[in-house]
Amino acid sequence: MIKTLTASVLAAGLLMAAPAFAQQKLVPAQSEIAFTSRQLGVPVDGRFKRFDAQVTFDPKKPEAAKIGFTVELGSATLGSAEVEAELVKPEWFNTPKFPQATFTSRSVKALGGGKFEVAGQLSIKGTARDVVVPVALTQAGGTTTATGQFTLQRLAFKIGDGEWADTSMVANDVQVRFKLALTGVPAL
Repeated sequence: MIKTLTASVLAAGLLMAAPAFAQQKLVPAQSEIAFTSRQLGVPVDGRFKRFDAQVTFDPKKPEAAKIGFTVELGSATLGSAEVEAELVKPEWFNTPKFPQATFTSRSVKALGGGKFEVAGQLSIKGTARDVVVPVALTQAGGTTTATGQFTLQRLAFKIGDGEWADTSMVANDVQVRFKLALTGVPAL
């Protein structure tokens, strides 16, 4: 009994002595996830209004990072109520069945100069694919801003099924850009 009590006290003491990171939180008002697709060769810009991030990241120990995102697909906006009404349908995002897209990191690799490579799994519309996303970090005050972009192949995720699978109408490549403001990230 005394051994168990002593071990418990030592473990609690070690946990309390370990450096604690401030809770890392997304600042939605300073963050954005946007995309550009091409319809009949013309760029069409959109963005998602609702998303969240779960981040545990120390720039000095990127291999220990855990990064997760959830994007509410029904929050996509393209500036046209008619187009937005189409996006929720089964041919596009099918939001009644698949309301969210998710990303879960598998590894983070430091590239130097505040640049990182984040590998993980992106799931949209019931389909999961491995992606590698370049990320650049900057810090000002208590805020860390992560920016980056990558190209998504919409047909790999069954976005634009049926007649919309014709890439002469809507291009297969979709450029995704993000700017994510986070608090609680240790100094670079």
